Amino acid sequence: MMEEMEHLFSISAAAQLAGMHPQTLRQYDRIGLVQPQRTAGRSRRYSLRDIVQLREVQRLSNAGVSLEGIRRVIDLENQVHALQSRVTELEAALDDALIYRPGARTFAAGTAGEIITLDQGRRRVQAAGGELVVWHPVRRSSRQLPADD
Repeated sequence: MMEEMEHLFSISAAAQLAGMHPQTLRQYDRIGLVQPQRTAGRSRRYSLRDIVQLREVQRLSNAGVSLEGIRRVIDLENQVHALQSRVTELEAALDDALIYRPGARTFAAGTAGEIITLDQGRRRVQAAGGELVVWHPVRRSSRQLPADD
């Protein structure tokens, strides 16, 4: 499967896919609208994401947006994309920290009502006929428990 960030297309192929003239792509590169990667020989190589961005530049240009306006829109879209990726990373890290946090303790009530500390990931052996109830903290919820009457 082709990755969107693989730089596969020459300037002529990218121009054809974007429906533009190669000179337009060179101009967009010079002013920083779409900046393809370069080979060792300094040839431009465009990714699928670059092609999509070129089409967006063309769409905005046809709608009357100036090149400076288009550059600003692209910069903001790139910032949003980066921030969304970072939020996803942080959410995963938070989930891991809540589940696997070091030093987390679990408590249980013994048969005589005493509090027993359990090691994380280990089960306590129950005495014959005794019950063991384990309480695990959960994330806060907006739900309110009914008040005792």
